[in-house]
Amino acid sequence: MTDLRTEYLGMPLRSPIVASSGPFTRDLDRLAELVDAGAAAVVLPSLFEEEIEHDATELDRLFADHADSFAEATSFFPELHGVGNPVDVYLSHIEASRARIDVPVIASLNGTNPGGWVRYARLLEDAGASAIELNLYAIAADPAISGARLESEQLELVADVTGEVQVPVAVKISPFYTSVANFVVALQEAGAAGVVMFNRFYLPDIDIETLEVVPRLALSNPGELRLPLRWIAIVRDQLHISVAGSTGVHAGEDVAKLLLAGADVAMTTSSVLRNGTGHLARIEDDLVTWMAEHDYESVSQMRGAMRRDATPDPAAYERANYIGTLSTYTSRFLGRSEAPV
Repeated sequence: MTDLRTEYLGMPLRSPIVASSGPFTRDLDRLAELVDAGAAAVVLPSLFEEEIEHDATELDRLFADHADSFAEATSFFPELHGVGNPVDVYLSHIEASRARIDVPVIASLNGTNPGGWVRYARLLEDAGASAIELNLYAIAADPAISGARLESEQLELVADVTGEVQVPVAVKISPFYTSVANFVVALQEAGAAGVVMFNRFYLPDIDIETLEVVPRLALSNPGELRLPLRWIAIVRDQLHISVAGSTGVHAGEDVAKLLLAGADVAMTTSSVLRNGTGHLARIEDDLVTWMAEHDYESVSQMRGAMRRDATPDPAAYERANYIGTLSTYTSRFLGRSEAPV
């Protein structure tokens, strides 16, 4: 029988398939459906520090607007007792999720300042989160801030958080670092128990009719798997912490590829948004079928089998592969009248 067991952030999991942060992990019923379909762990949607600060500012403004004119009017406001507060709602969701499902519940935090990261990480731990995923979602748009300074600040906050909580902390990063390999090793040294590759930024668009900048949400596609695949294969031998592959995971073969590259788990959201929560069961079935066909008895046997240092041609993950790919592609069209599209 195929053994799908793996370990992530020190937590034993029944399989390497994890439901990553998304709309379905915000809803308890959908969360239960994901677990029933095979999710070995779930990552809750992010708690955003900006959202917390916005609500607090609006509440202060509401009371302040009436304080000087009709002070007694403030007595007509209801006692809030935290109702509707984003933090309290999120903490309640952690507690309810832990009570509803029997797999690890990973809280997600997207902060803006070091103090906020630490403060809210403690609250997530106290609420019962099995682990915490820190999202390093920063756009380096200020030319006065160097890459070295930005990375130093991010590593400092990771060290601050990991030094203040007892639960394991994974760091979800973008691929936009000058040296991805150097940065993930530095995350390991800062105390991270795992790294998630990669965070997928939502990119703005321009509405040419209204001349407004508008957000565009586009689900991932399987072709995007190649980016985390490359970097996981490159860094696997440099890390003793957990590695999760994220972005472009839509089928069992995608999970197989990430495991072969060296990932401990594969995370997916877009595939279930497209196909429903039951799609996770199909992913698992396809993974088991592939493993049986290729004589792999366990996940541990296949993990890292195709990492860079284990392949006959390590350069295939680097620049040499780029040159070879272009040459091969061009040669296919020599002698043809039509141009490639």
